[in-house]
Amino acid sequence: MSTAARQRTPATEALRAIQGPVRERLELVVHEMHRIVSSELPMIEQVSAHLLRMRGKMFRPTLTLLSSSVDGDPDPRGIRLAAVVELMHLATLVHDDSVDHSVLRRGLPTVNSLFSHQVSVIMGDFLYTRAHAALVEVGDLEFLRILTGVANELTIGEMRQLGAVEGLEFSEDDYFALIRSKTAVLLSAACETGALCGATRYRSALARYGELLGMAFQIADDILDYTSESAVTGKPSGLDLREHKVTLPLILARPHLPAASRARVEELFATEAPDDQLISDVVAIVAEAGGIEKAHQQGERFAQQAEEALDPLPDSPVRSALTDAISYVLDRRS
Repeated sequence: MSTAARQRTPATEALRAIQGPVRERLELVVHEMHRIVSSELPMIEQVSAHLLRMRGKMFRPTLTLLSSSVDGDPDPRGIRLAAVVELMHLATLVHDDSVDHSVLRRGLPTVNSLFSHQVSVIMGDFLYTRAHAALVEVGDLEFLRILTGVANELTIGEMRQLGAVEGLEFSEDDYFALIRSKTAVLLSAACETGALCGATRYRSALARYGELLGMAFQIADDILDYTSESAVTGKPSGLDLREHKVTLPLILARPHLPAASRARVEELFATEAPDDQLISDVVAIVAEAGGIEKAHQQGERFAQQAEEALDPLPDSPVRSALTDAISYVLDRRS
């Protein structure tokens, strides 16, 4: 998709086009998610219903279904795998919101704000365990091996995130290790398990595509924190900085900061609750030092590598959708 075409296409329309080849199966994924988390316990049913309203754009299940369709004969097990992948993603969001004490997610109250932090932690665990129980029902240890490994990496990613508080010491390598564990491994697994449901010979290519796409995805997400407004993202601009989270724009700006700017950044990380002015100043400092533009360039490099990973795939509407998913990741505004 050309740059001009991407600019003319709203993100929601772009995603709908990407989902076109698998839209009917994507509806089945939603029903499967409801089935997996169904419970006789009223509180679990209440929280699950709220979570499934928050499920978002179903981007990861879309990747699973597209990957399973590369050879044109998808295995029905792909529906369950796609549901499991999305439930694991939801579990990470529930835990993230609890750790960060977030009150909104996609314009809706978080589980921890609507219920309690205790309910949030337990519900995240419930989603993980039900997702893995559904995997056991599939009866294929390879799926279980891949996604259990992902669950472990996601936990490591959260621990890396908690340790990423030294704004002037956290390195680019540290950041890449973080976003690989936090984001890229799940997108890689979404594509790899999809490949095992109908396109096994492209398993390695699709797993690599998913990982590189995930790296670009998280960089784009972290740039949004510097460039977007709350009306667009549903959260305040600069939220990562408020929580003392170090992301690529700041890392890449850091070597180019004059003493006064560096001192202002240090002040932010030494302030327990930085105010809007301090956040605004650091955002401007990072932009002026070229951190945002350099982060864009790094995201583009990962995106280019993701597109190259698709080279072995046959030309088809599915491959085109996977290629367009790269543009969607780079161009989304929320």
